[in-house]
Amino acid sequence: MDAIVDQWAQVRPDLDTGPMAVYGRIYRIARTMGDAVEKEYARFGVSRGEFDVLATLRRSGEPYTLSPRELSATLMLTTGGMTGRLDRLERAGLLTRNPCPDDRRALRVTLTDRGLELADGAVTAGLGVQHQKLGSALDTEEAEQLATLLRKLLGAHE
Repeated sequence: MDAIVDQWAQVRPDLDTGPMAVYGRIYRIARTMGDAVEKEYARFGVSRGEFDVLATLRRSGEPYTLSPRELSATLMLTTGGMTGRLDRLERAGLLTRNPCPDDRRALRVTLTDRGLELADGAVTAGLGVQHQKLGSALDTEEAEQLATLLRKLLGAHE
């Protein structure tokens, strides 16, 4: 990133590339960490998108059940995109889709015991990679400061 900023400074000294230095680093960190975490999820036989569905159900708490609409809204997916993920996860025995007891036209998606176990294992493995990378670069106080600054920056975008 420094090389890119330096190159712009050489050819366009009139530009303030400060934001490029920040956002470029955020993008590169997100991409490399996302790839590293996805490799961990692959060890469990799921993609990042499939893990996101399982993790959303897991985070919802017992009985680990949401409607497809709730899942789509949380994950910012179209219903078509969600259906494909749910189909794959159901075939793998990681979740079930059943009629809603209050409205037989609606469905409820529920983690199976196997899905719960996989979600717990995959989140632990993914966090392990994140802890290792973060801990090798920042101490606890620095990591907390960075999280605070990123929360502030993200808030300005949302």
